[in-house]
Amino acid sequence: MKQHSGISAATLTVLWCIVAGQFSPNEAPGRTVYVHLFEWKWTDIAAECERFLGPKGFAGVQVSPPNEHRIITDPAYPWYERYQPVSWKLVSRSGNEAEFKDMVKRCNRAGVRIYVDAVFNQMAGSRGIGSAGSSFDSATRNYSGVPFGPEDFTPRSECPTKSGGIDSYNNALEVRNCDLLGMPDLAIYKNKTRETIVKYLNHLIDIGVAGFRIDAAKHMWPQHLYDLLSTLKDLNPSVFAAGTRPFIFEEVIDQGGEPIKDAEYTRNGRVTEFKYGKELSKGIKKEGGQLLKYFRNFGEQWGFLPADRAVTFVDNHDNQRGHGGGGGILTFRNAREYKIANAFMLAHPYGFPQVMSSFTWPQRFADGEDKNNWMGPPSDDKGHTNSVPIRPDNSCDGGWICEHRWRQITNMVGFRNVAGDKHLTHWWDNGANQIAFGRGDKAFIVINNEGLTLKQTLPTGFHTGIYCDVISGDKIGATCSGKRIEVKADGMADFLIGGQDEDPVVAIHVDSRL
Repeated sequence: MKQHSGISAATLTVLWCIVAGQFSPNEAPGRTVYVHLFEWKWTDIAAECERFLGPKGFAGVQVSPPNEHRIITDPAYPWYERYQPVSWKLVSRSGNEAEFKDMVKRCNRAGVRIYVDAVFNQMAGSRGIGSAGSSFDSATRNYSGVPFGPEDFTPRSECPTKSGGIDSYNNALEVRNCDLLGMPDLAIYKNKTRETIVKYLNHLIDIGVAGFRIDAAKHMWPQHLYDLLSTLKDLNPSVFAAGTRPFIFEEVIDQGGEPIKDAEYTRNGRVTEFKYGKELSKGIKKEGGQLLKYFRNFGEQWGFLPADRAVTFVDNHDNQRGHGGGGGILTFRNAREYKIANAFMLAHPYGFPQVMSSFTWPQRFADGEDKNNWMGPPSDDKGHTNSVPIRPDNSCDGGWICEHRWRQITNMVGFRNVAGDKHLTHWWDNGANQIAFGRGDKAFIVINNEGLTLKQTLPTGFHTGIYCDVISGDKIGATCSGKRIEVKADGMADFLIGGQDEDPVVAIHVDSRL
């Protein structure tokens, strides 16, 4: 059966030592946050690494799947066509192989790592021609650009459903052995299939990428992923230290109530902690009687993954569209609350955080569902993705949201970098939704999530001096463009945040001191 493995115990011991090195994001020193530039072109990402992400201290970029994908014209060029592989040729609507290589080189030079969204649980459904010109036919399981044939897919006998697709997510055998949404299920436990995928991933490693997000990981058996990931080569030694393993983080949507658990996958790498954004959104929105005072121990004690195994986010490209248990998730459409949530995430020490960078679409609701959530990135009528225009004020235009460029989020990336590995200290709350906490003696944040004014004198752990609030402005030379916070000789400081302020957060750190 598909779920069995023929690997010996001795081999498993050796492989565990190899895989154990795949939890580190391989970031440049002092960088702690990555951004998902969803559906950006390679040329735009290269420019963004040089002009913004590098200077602002971002650790890395999650890029959309770079391989050949299905082209869908009805509906016209949706976002999810990138998740229907046709071959492993590096030709997608984000660009070609030469542009991809140039992007990786320029981003690494800027100190920004590239994490590739790797899709290999399934191949494209239907039939047609892919973005690199390769033909495919899911009915006959033939993909000429690889090539893959029927023998490379999970045998029909291993899927227990009559339809051949997933009928119930309460049956792990169905979830892992049957076709996902009509897309043929690759048998990654078969030698040829696994070797083909590893060859693709190793090619990306040779180019200089730092790691991979494993899409649809819950639809693959953990052991099969383990076997595949263990055979990846070390990262390119011209960019990374010799023996450095690729960073691995797996997409496992686990909101509870299903037999497949995210903890099953932590042996292979880090795992996307979907419960994090859901619970944080509930707290910011005060749903179900939730209060921010309870968030002091947000993390493992809430039933989340261990901090060193978790990738955290407020929203991602799936749940902001209502997928993956996305109901109630804060997004860019709730700008005030969304900035509060990101400020908390980037200030709190739990997990390895992702900042989302989105494009917008016109919402159209029916039966409680957004009927336009399929829409792809801003593009022309042929599906060619538009470049991202940057306005003089550093925001984006043309339908690109660029949350990572919002000052309140960008500067909190700097806050987290300064905080480093310092523990949470100096917690204060008013018994409800006004909270404050520090990160050792490096950083301090105050959040007012109530309609009432916060006026409080609090211990910061800082040396005396004037500090610039990085939420309301920047430190520019010897001045602050926003609020100034005076820390007295005893480390105490006065904070005043109105209940109706657009940004009801104040954040300071040692590098914001005048």
